[in-house]
Amino acid sequence: MALEIKLLDYGDIELESSFLVLARDCGRTRRVPVYGFLILGGRWPIVVDTGYRDNAIMETLGMRGLQFHENMIERQLARHGVKPGDVRYVLHTHLHIDHAGKDDHFPMNTTVVVNRREMECSVSGLMHPQYPKPDIQHLIERLHTRHALRFEDLELSGPVEIMPGVVLEAANAHTEGSMNVHVETAEGLATICGDVIYDFNDQIVEPLYQISAHEPQVTGNHAGSKRGEKAAIKKLLNSSRFLLPVHDKPAKIEHGQVVGRLELQVPGPVVQTVARRDWFPV
Repeated sequence: MALEIKLLDYGDIELESSFLVLARDCGRTRRVPVYGFLILGGRWPIVVDTGYRDNAIMETLGMRGLQFHENMIERQLARHGVKPGDVRYVLHTHLHIDHAGKDDHFPMNTTVVVNRREMECSVSGLMHPQYPKPDIQHLIERLHTRHALRFEDLELSGPVEIMPGVVLEAANAHTEGSMNVHVETAEGLATICGDVIYDFNDQIVEPLYQISAHEPQVTGNHAGSKRGEKAAIKKLLNSSRFLLPVHDKPAKIEHGQVVGRLELQVPGPVVQTVARRDWFPV
């Protein structure tokens, strides 16, 4: 059975627009979704990212959380007949405040998988307070519980297959330890790319303030270089059939460009076609 990815709707957040796309609408707020992902069709269910802990914690970053009862992770999983105890792995693209807030909703025999470099960054003080205390404290509890936490060293090891058809790879963007999750589906490779991409339209389809061909715009929230972030985005566009970020709807990719948008699952129906005049197949 081919693998498929279901979107988990963890609610929305409101934040300053230029946080998402560099120099966009400075001083204005924008509301964006926070998605997680449920990988089905393999030996076990796998969850990628768990959203933010509660609305109040988002205020520590000057953001507004918009999470309601229907966005609770148990309810989102239940829509697909899954309970937290059924999940074998929780994979983290990274450990920022809106990605690792509900790991404590899973039992200790669900293994949380983190790139070791990301765990190191979470306690380094870099990008504080994007790594909030209660989330990281829970991971420390897992660190001292047998098999509750699994580290990868993706920058050194290269890609790692966590389950047939599910491969982890260093993202080399957004945070020092971010990772991409590649999933083999019936319609091609789908990549859950965390926050390497925030906004397809303003970064890739019509990249804000860019005049060079095939030049994506970077986000306003990254720990690495702009060169590295642009390269990471281009690599995704040239290697995956589908891209699934956490704060925008999934995109279908052909010849390095966005050609369609999807909603609730990948593979799934394209709900919006996208064509950019000055990007051509290579």
